[in-house]
Amino acid sequence: MSRIGRLAIAVPSGVKVNVTGDQVVVEGPKGKLTHTLPRGIAVSRDGDFLRVTRAEDNRQLRGLHGLTRKLLANIVRGVNTGFTRSLEIIGVGYRAEAKGNTLYLTLGYSHPIVYQLPTGVQAKVERQTQVTLESIDRHLLGEVAAGIRGLRPPEPYKGKGIKYADERVRRKAGKAAGAAS
Repeated sequence: MSRIGRLAIAVPSGVKVNVTGDQVVVEGPKGKLTHTLPRGIAVSRDGDFLRVTRAEDNRQLRGLHGLTRKLLANIVRGVNTGFTRSLEIIGVGYRAEAKGNTLYLTLGYSHPIVYQLPTGVQAKVERQTQVTLESIDRHLLGEVAAGIRGLRPPEPYKGKGIKYADERVRRKAGKAAGAAS
């Protein structure tokens, strides 16, 4: 039995879960998300808990068992409290500005970059160099954060670029420092 897959998912008060066939619909105070279950995986409601089970014990279903449980746990947490991801912009003249669902980024290129945020993701800019992304969908939030970071990834010599707030950039010594030693 999968160690992750056998764990029960606690359903907080205020969150409604509806399981019909291979569709799981989770609705909470922040919004509504739907997940389609893979063939051979089933979800059952047990009071205030959800349990994920698999039909057979083959290799493919063992892998999908823990994955499905974690995806459902993320959906339940997302519709209840939501997810956030913080990005830091480092560099002279590098800055961001949010207007509605559009993010305007100045990253040292000859033109400003206009990044259109998808539906379900909101951005807040603090101090022009701190961008906080919020969403109920953890997967979508990660893709958007990676897309924004990919516009100007942090470089190892001066550390300029966009990095996650919890990311540590490994710095390298430049030519002058390398020749001195």
